Amino acid sequence: MRLPEFRFLLMGRFVFIMALRMMGTLVGWWLYELTSDPLAMGLVGLAEAIPAIGLALYAGHVIDLSDKRKLLLRGVFSYLSCAFILLVLSYSFTHGSAKVIIVSGIYSVIFITGIVRSFTGPSFSAILAQIVPREMLANATTWNQGTWLTASVTGHATAGFLIAGFQTTGTLIVICSLIFIGLILLTRLLPKPPATIAGKQKTWESVQEGLNFVFKTKEVLGALTLDLFAVLFGGAVAMVPVFAKEVLKVGPIGFGWLNAAADIGAICIVLLLTFFPMKKAQGKKLFYAVGGFGACIVVFALSRTFYLSFIALLLSGMLDGVSVVVRGTILQLKTPDDMRGRVMSVNSMFINSSNEIGQFESGVAARLMGLVPSVVFGGCMTILIVTTTWFKSPALRKMEY
Repeated sequence: MRLPEFRFLLMGRFVFIMALRMMGTLVGWWLYELTSDPLAMGLVGLAEAIPAIGLALYAGHVIDLSDKRKLLLRGVFSYLSCAFILLVLSYSFTHGSAKVIIVSGIYSVIFITGIVRSFTGPSFSAILAQIVPREMLANATTWNQGTWLTASVTGHATAGFLIAGFQTTGTLIVICSLIFIGLILLTRLLPKPPATIAGKQKTWESVQEGLNFVFKTKEVLGALTLDLFAVLFGGAVAMVPVFAKEVLKVGPIGFGWLNAAADIGAICIVLLLTFFPMKKAQGKKLFYAVGGFGACIVVFALSRTFYLSFIALLLSGMLDGVSVVVRGTILQLKTPDDMRGRVMSVNSMFINSSNEIGQFESGVAARLMGLVPSVVFGGCMTILIVTTTWFKSPALRKMEY
């Protein structure tokens, strides 16, 4: 924290991520109020995941060849523009515009944010190593993850209160203001020219080099794969608005706290790990954490009381926080400087697959199987995947750093 650039990066990222989490919470609530259909929220994930995953590998190549500060600022400004479009749509809806136009507009904006995210997300991770000396990188990664999670929980919880007090339009005004503040803070970073890379290397050759590194580094591949399939099946967050309204019978404030519960747990554990880092057996602890995460999802699905549901999501967030720290540290320590954009983009592709496509899977499963059975099924599949990966990936199981 003594490094000025690191402080500006953390502050700018905090405000920016808080705004994005508020936007995600708002869009889920807004769409469910417009459509009363769980699948509509699943389609939000698909709308963002398609461009984010489709452009991820190319984005990594561009990031490695670009000034990361400039690319980051362009991405944040693009998010600000998307939030402003949503603000205009919310104002139109209050004056009686057709719901189908508003819903189509929301999906279009989310699709655009998926394009922007494919460049912006990896840029935040790649720029970290150009700001912090390598000997501080592991600790800085934990601080960085803690900042992200703190912003996430703040955004989720605050959005619930803002929706209750100021409705959709007022909440979007706050979101636009926060993104603008984040943009101003990030302008304080110094230029970050690309690391040395073969100047005449073709795009596909560059992309292939990044993919080869990930697939040859077994610890990286194992951690990404475990996260991909565990969150793909075990992510219950997409269905929280439905549980809040239909099962637990709580309003926007209760919904906001349920949506924030996992992030509250995650930030608690990340803060603990910041001061008391794991010293050994990080690989095994990763498996235990993801398995416990799946069990918590099952408990959440079967719960009929608000407090038990909140505790189940809180514990799932704590266990997921362990996974986030271990995976993030492995990536930062194992990746060469001239490949950070490409490797972080592959990581982003895995995360987008697990979160956004997982959101779509949750919506489809809820439609086909019913709300509660679909979430129980997802939690059980997570436990099965952890068990299978335990035997299939001994390198990750034995990994220490």
